Amino acid sequence: MIRNVFLMLAAAVICQGFAFQASEGQETKNTTTTGSQVNKRLETLESLEGATVTNEKNEAVRVYENDHNRNRYQEWEDEHPDRGARHFRGHWSGFEIGFNNYAYNRSMTLPEDVSYMKVDANSSLNLNLNFSQLSIGFSRHMGIVTGIGLNWNNYRFEHGNSIDIGSDEVIEPVYYNGVTPPVKRSKFGAIYLNVPALLEVQIPAGFDNHLNISAGVVGGLRLNAWTKIVYEDKEKSKVNGDYNLNLLRGGVTARVGYQNFMIYGTYYLTPWFQDNKGPNGLNLEPFEIGLAFTFND
Repeated sequence: MIRNVFLMLAAAVICQGFAFQASEGQETKNTTTTGSQVNKRLETLESLEGATVTNEKNEAVRVYENDHNRNRYQEWEDEHPDRGARHFRGHWSGFEIGFNNYAYNRSMTLPEDVSYMKVDANSSLNLNLNFSQLSIGFSRHMGIVTGIGLNWNNYRFEHGNSIDIGSDEVIEPVYYNGVTPPVKRSKFGAIYLNVPALLEVQIPAGFDNHLNISAGVVGGLRLNAWTKIVYEDKEKSKVNGDYNLNLLRGGVTARVGYQNFMIYGTYYLTPWFQDNKGPNGLNLEPFEIGLAFTFND
């Protein structure tokens, strides 16, 4: 009898041990499942932020594998505009080439007494090198863009004359009729350090592509100005000076384009020459238009 009771007690202890182990295993399984769920959630959040992550099978998973993922990212971005703003990149830094000219009282027709300032529009080139950029995003597709750039303006005179500061401190023409060797071409040039303040909007156009529109103001600091004459025998003459140009200038600018290809235009509104010291005491309004190739990515 005592032996049977002992065997029963032993069996109960053994069964209790198996039950404890089974319960512990179930808790471990539940913990593992919960951890897996956490990993999946983390994977989802990381994916929505645009990163390449690793799944449970240790495989690299790239986001945007289908339209469903893109829609999920867009929804997440709409709910977290502050995070999307970190990824905003404007379109200022890069290389620009175009044409420049100037107007008088918003008209392309110059007064007869300053006809010597008329330029060959097809040969008067504008070059810009925008080497620094700062983007301040309001959202993923909108923000403020500023930076620093160099702006070269070259105005080739149509009549082969040049300009200089006369005895009355006013810009006047210099003619080279009958000189030997003859003048082949003559131009007036200036270089500025430009700083813009642009509001840019990027409109999605297909997978990861954008139509970019920006507008704002731009200020310039004159670094140098010059006249240059090239003679028929290829001899050259260059004279540096300020040519009565104001040290600072400001204007309005706008640009539109697709991805990193843009069309830009700038019109300077502040007086280009010092008061009453421009050509025959008048003031001219320079402008430029051209193509831009940006390096925002």
